Amino acid sequence: MPASLLFITSTRLGDAVLSTGVLSRCLEQLPEARVIVATGPVAAPVFRHVPGIERVHILVKQPAGAHWLGLWAQSVMRRWDLVVDLRGSAMAYLVLASRRLVLGKGRRREHRVEELGRLIAPEAPPPAPRLWLGSAERAKAASLIPDGGPVLALGPAANWRAKTWRAERFAQLALRLTGAAPLVNARVAIFGAPGEEAAVGHVLEALPAGRRIDLVGKLDPLEVAACLERCRLFVGNDSGLMHMSAAVGVPTVGLFGPSPVEHYRPWGRWTAVARTPEMPEQLMAAPGWDHRTSDTLMDSLSVDEVERVTRELMNRVGA
Repeated sequence: MPASLLFITSTRLGDAVLSTGVLSRCLEQLPEARVIVATGPVAAPVFRHVPGIERVHILVKQPAGAHWLGLWAQSVMRRWDLVVDLRGSAMAYLVLASRRLVLGKGRRREHRVEELGRLIAPEAPPPAPRLWLGSAERAKAASLIPDGGPVLALGPAANWRAKTWRAERFAQLALRLTGAAPLVNARVAIFGAPGEEAAVGHVLEALPAGRRIDLVGKLDPLEVAACLERCRLFVGNDSGLMHMSAAVGVPTVGLFGPSPVEHYRPWGRWTAVARTPEMPEQLMAAPGWDHRTSDTLMDSLSVDEVERVTRELMNRVGA
């Protein structure tokens, strides 16, 4: 009888992507295991092609933790070889399991990948995030970004406005980067989730019509990853999109202001960070500050600085 793995991860796209390295390491330990992944609706497509996937259980938050009942009902009559709970819930202790790995609620000041890796193998190097792409996603990506020269990918949106670099600065950066080698006259692919069209409209309008590729709100996360895989370079705000870019091996520049670089910088060899001169606690010190209503806190990050960091990364990569 094949082994069984219950993997409970974040509902947020970025954290779910960062957890894929742990999932991959679990699959190495349990080859040919049957897998159920529990996550949120936005992140669910990320796990579509996980080896041995039996089902992706979608968790939608409900009052009094009622969203856990459906997962428990479908898991309680089964004996699991391994239950991994990265949300620190009680679920791992309410089902039969030979082994349990449960992430505590406290947060260290280390990278999320290191924090998760410590859970599964404290002495080993942390497992890097990875994504499992299928032929359908890659075929769709090839139709949207056909061969024909380099592509610069931009991620001008984020899940809260305060950590979003202004759209006009993304446009300025894109024009500078595509005005000189090695990206001269490169196409520019603009990524964003449904509902973010207005936030990135200024970027699209500023780019030459023949060189812009509008991918905002048109793809699920795994299709986005397949499109990113075809790009030469990604520059974007701290977001799930940024983590997907790094996970598929694209040279990635993450832009940071009020979010913690040490915990959420893009993970991987070919990554870099451009950040505001102020630390997050300085940016968020204003009386009555609220991330849900604040305007951007990224204005002290100049186009010159982001261009400098980006060109340094391109030189390091040899792009």
